[in-house]
Amino acid sequence: MIGDRWGVTEAETRRHYGCDDFVAEPTLQAWRGVTVHADAATVWARLRQVRLAPYSYDFVDNLGRRSPRELRDVPEPRVGAPFTRAFGLDQGRVVGVDPGNELTARIMSAYMSYVVASQADGTRLLLKVVAGTPSWLAPVVSLGDLVMARKQLLTFKALAERDAEASRG
Repeated sequence: MIGDRWGVTEAETRRHYGCDDFVAEPTLQAWRGVTVHADAATVWARLRQVRLAPYSYDFVDNLGRRSPRELRDVPEPRVGAPFTRAFGLDQGRVVGVDPGNELTARIMSAYMSYVVASQADGTRLLLKVVAGTPSWLAPVVSLGDLVMARKQLLTFKALAERDAEASRG
């Protein structure tokens, strides 16, 4: 499908993600990933910030309000808690958490898992999205998600790398 992969390896598309447990026969599967030059704990601390704001294109999904750039003390996500905040409202629900490693959430009919995986050259921040959308709609959703998710992951990458640099300096 057009737009279903960005920045991921074949092995990363074959691994199991928490979201895979929620949609038995997805018509949409999309993977995104970035390498972050920071340790996994720093990346996880940034990922937890998604509970405050979307960290994507704020003018589109946050009513023009800038997602916080300073690192805030956000508690560990818990199942049943709101996933993020957008348009001035809580959006989605957390459906699974492995603290420090994986966060899985649902927004509308889509499920997504963020994975933080240590590697020799940094940390991989991966995202998989699955949904049971009508098959004709899946390519459109995939392309839209690619644009928004890419921006989100790149924002988390930049902020985590900035945090890592500040802790070294």
